[in-house]
Amino acid sequence: MSTSAIFMQRCLELSLLGMGDVAPNPMVGCVIVHEGKIIGEGYHRKFGQPHAEVNAIRSVKTPELLAQSTLYVSLEPCAHFGKTPPCSDLIIESRIPKVVIGTIDPFAKVAGKGIERMKKAGIEVNVGVLETDCRDLNRRFFTFHEQKRPYVLLKWAQTLDGFIDTDRTETQHPTWITNTLSKRLVHKQRSEESAILIGTNTAEFDNPALTVREWAGNQPVRLVIDRTGRLNPNLQIFDRKAPTWVFTEIERQDSENLQFVTLDFSRDILPQMLTSLYQRDILSIVVEGGGELLNSFLEMNLWDEAFVYTGNQFFGKGVAAPKISGEIIAFEQLDECKLHVLRRKSEHDL
Repeated sequence: MSTSAIFMQRCLELSLLGMGDVAPNPMVGCVIVHEGKIIGEGYHRKFGQPHAEVNAIRSVKTPELLAQSTLYVSLEPCAHFGKTPPCSDLIIESRIPKVVIGTIDPFAKVAGKGIERMKKAGIEVNVGVLETDCRDLNRRFFTFHEQKRPYVLLKWAQTLDGFIDTDRTETQHPTWITNTLSKRLVHKQRSEESAILIGTNTAEFDNPALTVREWAGNQPVRLVIDRTGRLNPNLQIFDRKAPTWVFTEIERQDSENLQFVTLDFSRDILPQMLTSLYQRDILSIVVEGGGELLNSFLEMNLWDEAFVYTGNQFFGKGVAAPKISGEIIAFEQLDECKLHVLRRKSEHDL
């Protein structure tokens, strides 16, 4: 690994410290190197707060060394006034002579403008160090800006014989397929994404809270489909304890922590939902069921990753698990349960 790659790898490690706290912004890490040694580092800690470059520059104990240093950053420094001033301006003002960037920012207000501004100021700029890794780290952010929709993660639990539920005409209570370790991991994942979506039947039959209880982290926006307003207002998802959005065809009045988003149900609702969520700055969603909703995302090829938990039991009959084909990118053994993580193959791979 080259010297530049080593320092960029450190940027990626720092970036991950912002997971779950910076959306809809990207996770970014930055290090400042003088004569082969890191003299400052930082990462984007929380949405609306200073960016990675600012934190790294501020961390340098001997500021006069900045004029002889190289700044490494996983994503192009911004060039616009948003929640914070442009990082490219601060880099110029700090008289840093060289900047190494992992990948260009796809956000239209940046998209090469930060690089252009620094080059005009006489800074040597190199782009593309560990670019694939830098893009992959922020795949939610890149999908959001390049495809104009949230990053979609599907999640379900299935039995060894391939069922996600029993026949609810015979039993109305929720069926437990996995274990407490799997449940904790699910709650961790919820805390790292912007929103979590379920269908009408899942809300009605399972009455889930969709909260982060088994993990210390942020609460995602709860999303539920209720076309005709048939869901009981006493369900846990309507408890006002977390922001909840309802996709419906009925005009209804918003209230505290409860919003209604109207869709045209005579047309496919998934593209409408994703567009609506994009317009509301929802960077990513976890789709947790039920089977009909999960299959709809799969049939329309509107998914990016899938988390498939397999428990150590048999149902014999019931609701069949979705059929999915994709690249397995991770596997984890969770005591007697298994987790397979799949990624949708790109168009040129199909």
